[in-house]
Amino acid sequence: MSGEKKFGTSLFGFNKSDVNAYIEKILYEFDHRLKEKDDEISNLKLQIREMKARYESAAQNSEFFAKEKERIASALITAQEKADAIIEEAVRRAEEEKNRLEQALEKEREKIIDIKRDIKTMKEQVADILTRFLGELNETENYITVKEAAYTVEHTLNENQGT
Repeated sequence: MSGEKKFGTSLFGFNKSDVNAYIEKILYEFDHRLKEKDDEISNLKLQIREMKARYESAAQNSEFFAKEKERIASALITAQEKADAIIEEAVRRAEEEKNRLEQALEKEREKIIDIKRDIKTMKEQVADILTRFLGELNETENYITVKEAAYTVEHTLNENQGT
């Protein structure tokens, strides 16, 4: 996973396909790592089962294998502790990743809310500008009509005086 991911932008924020592809990549990597841990746990459990079988065989054979029995018992405990530690670590990492993704999702939701608010403000500003522009156009149209009427009257008077 890379810490520095840049997304392309589109009209209303980040490019959804870039974000979705990145999330799918993270989920794939997380699933892949979780599968690796599951395989490792299975291998450790298999080792534990094999060691248990060896332990039982050693106990049945004689005291000669008493030291071997202690070593295997110790190895079983260590393997179980390792398996437990691996499981705890996988759970902890999964929870951290979940929390990180939830925080990222919340930030994105906040960004969407901010964008919506900005769009609403921009709509209001554009509506105000259009209203003022319409008023100015109406004033200009009235001015032209008045000037046209004055010109027509003046032109008519000039023609009547000239005749």
